[in-house]
Amino acid sequence: MIAEIPMEHGLLIAAVLFCLGLLGLLVRRNLIIMLISVEIMLNAAGLAFIVAGAHWGQPDGQVMFIFILTMAAAEVAVGLAVILQFYWKHHSLDADLASTMKG
Repeated sequence: MIAEIPMEHGLLIAAVLFCLGLLGLLVRRNLIIMLISVEIMLNAAGLAFIVAGAHWGQPDGQVMFIFILTMAAAEVAVGLAVILQFYWKHHSLDADLASTMKG
């Protein structure tokens, strides 16, 4: 029989993951690391939905997680295309170079 994990523990793990993703987004200047940090934050939000849905016995959390996964896939596709264009133009992945972009 599977032991039930308290809702507070699941939400605490989601909060820690979200804070780690936010910290990675704010501290690192590499665009790839920033993209990965956003993915960690999205997965933390998905984990929170799964935990809440399991606690209340509703499938809504799983439905929201599927939506989050599709949104994350679209974000990766667009993000990697932007990162490739940025790298071809600046030959670097340093986000500080974006302030010198001219349209």
